[in-house]
Amino acid sequence: MSFSMEVKRELSGVFPQARHCRIAELSALITQCGKIDVDKSGHLHIKLQTESGYVARKCCLLFHRLCSLPLSVCVRTAKGKRTSVQYVMKIQGDEAVKKILELLKLKTLGKDGLLAADGMVILHTCCKRAFLRGMFLASGSVSNPQKSYHFEISEQERERAEQLLVLIRSFEVDAKRIVRKSYHVLYVKEGAQVVELLNIMEAHLALMEFENVRIVKDVRNSVNRQVNCETANLSKTVNAARRQYEDIVFIREKAGLHALSENLEEVALLRLSYPEASLTELGEMLSPKLGKSGVNHRLKKISEYAESLRG
Repeated sequence: MSFSMEVKRELSGVFPQARHCRIAELSALITQCGKIDVDKSGHLHIKLQTESGYVARKCCLLFHRLCSLPLSVCVRTAKGKRTSVQYVMKIQGDEAVKKILELLKLKTLGKDGLLAADGMVILHTCCKRAFLRGMFLASGSVSNPQKSYHFEISEQERERAEQLLVLIRSFEVDAKRIVRKSYHVLYVKEGAQVVELLNIMEAHLALMEFENVRIVKDVRNSVNRQVNCETANLSKTVNAARRQYEDIVFIREKAGLHALSENLEEVALLRLSYPEASLTELGEMLSPKLGKSGVNHRLKKISEYAESLRG
């Protein structure tokens, strides 16, 4: 099972205690999975369709806990390249549809029977959490943190996408929006903000798993950065020591080390004797002792003299 499905399985078992929060979550599920239509006899019905058993279960439980209206449910199996199961739920009859629209504060968008939630349904913070949970269950996904940090919800309608974007940003999560084919996709790619969204939706088990992976990755990256930094510094030190050694050998062969001042000759002889020693170690061998910057200054003078000889 993918990490995204694990999150949805957990969220399918989260039920709000307050009635207004249940209304908010069911409202989100119906806007994403359902649409209003007219049957052959001219009566209205709302049809919900999903391939997710978690979504179908959540819809049915919320519906029966909120009202006593009849809800028909059937399961269809579609065979193609892969066998898929579709859960179809229907609320039939003009009066039943009217009551559901009023209860869930849903409005029609005037095309293809699509529905949208009125802003009144998400006035409270707890209702916003429930609404976001419903939206994610119906059309969201989150990538495995082992691979990348990516949370997204696909929305068919611009108006609903803008409403959801404002809702997510009200929690100080900097969600972005792009258009992918005919869908408006709201996404978050920063690990800490994905964690915040899981917390908002009350996916606490998934949150802990995500955080554990993130901590391990952060520690591993930190160690790698430190090792790379130390390797780079060591390489830099070795290359500098090699150049200094070559310059001193060149001076010895071209003009003799006696051409250097006494202080410079002393450092040059030490570098020839200890080609792998650090500047600090060379300074400790001098009499009197000299600091790292002092040794570096003398070696620089030696290199400049070598360059003048080459020139």
